[in-house]
Amino acid sequence: MERVPVQTNVLEANRQTAAENRALFAAEGLLVINIMSSPGAGKTTLLETTIKGLQGRFRLAVIEGDLQTDLDAQRIRALGIRSHQITTGTVCHLDARMIARALTDFPLDDLDLLVIENVGNLICPASFDLGEGLRVVLCSVAEGAEKPIKYPVMFHKADVILVNKIDLAEASGVDLSELISNVRQVNPTATIFPLSCRTGAGFSLWLDWLQSSLAARSATALVRS
Repeated sequence: MERVPVQTNVLEANRQTAAENRALFAAEGLLVINIMSSPGAGKTTLLETTIKGLQGRFRLAVIEGDLQTDLDAQRIRALGIRSHQITTGTVCHLDARMIARALTDFPLDDLDLLVIENVGNLICPASFDLGEGLRVVLCSVAEGAEKPIKYPVMFHKADVILVNKIDLAEASGVDLSELISNVRQVNPTATIFPLSCRTGAGFSLWLDWLQSSLAARSATALVRS
């Protein structure tokens, strides 16, 4: 009898559900972003600052993934944005089925952008497609310039890489150009935005790019309809 590794079965089942999620998002003309990083890189602060920049012009919602607590979801709700908390317990990543179940909380036809904040982890989330349209990896300068080459799968699969906390580069003893070079070594085609969520440096470029992506998605949806 041929034995199929359990991991293979799990990933295949996830791919099938992710494809169903992606088809649903496409039918609704909805842009879905999966944001991934290590713990403490600044995902929730990135979301808060992004929301403030888009609020009033686009309809947003957020799915939060954490091992425990709904603290991040509370921060998002405090901005007047709908947020669904997924508490994974001992599971170190979100998967497509978790997202499918969470979608019942949102009227998708009333959204332009759905952001998924994945569990803080640079390993497991990279292997699980959620059905997202864009993968965004957030990398903190304070983590060191070598992070992209130590965790290449995560960075290689990203569409966009945000290099956060550039205001701490000097204090952290990190050469920003070396960090960006290491990103390019792993992923030559990703769009890279060095920025600081704390000071706002470089943030307008990220917002402009995101708004252009939303506009392009809306135009595509109109053509299909």
